[in-house]
Amino acid sequence: MKDEKPRVLLFTGSGKGKTTAALGMAIRASGHGMKVSIVQFIKSDSKTGEVAAVRHLPGVELIQTGLGFVLPGDGPAFFQHCEAAHRGLQLAEEVIRSGLIDLVILDEICNAVALKLLSEEGVIEVLRQAGPRQIIVLTGRDAPDSFVALADTVTVMEAHKHALASGRPAQKGVEY
Repeated sequence: MKDEKPRVLLFTGSGKGKTTAALGMAIRASGHGMKVSIVQFIKSDSKTGEVAAVRHLPGVELIQTGLGFVLPGDGPAFFQHCEAAHRGLQLAEEVIRSGLIDLVILDEICNAVALKLLSEEGVIEVLRQAGPRQIIVLTGRDAPDSFVALADTVTVMEAHKHALASGRPAQKGVEY
């Protein structure tokens, strides 16, 4: 039977809309009475529109495990980001292994791997624990080839033009 394995979707690329697409899936799943867990790996701002909106969706939880913008390096701040990402992955593993959550969104997990906060292999090991009816969504820039190979559906958001590049500031309801 075709649905004997989890369904994995990947939203990646340099364009805007990766998290937005995943949140759209959360809305759809909530509308069907499904349980949804969103783990955000880099983001830490609890005052964004997405965090506020999710509070109103039945059966949806959003947990931010990130500490915000990550500077590459090996200093104490980078180590703290690594610890936060590992806590997020551990939480994701618990959620996936419980089998109680229908849709698990790992927001910015590709960024966490690209920034060397997490290993590809560690993430894949967690994904392999998903049950046959679970849906897993991975988001973020710079998805490794292994994630592309693992996913059933891959969407690459490509940036052609972005207001921020022309000097327009981030706007409520658009970027946050």
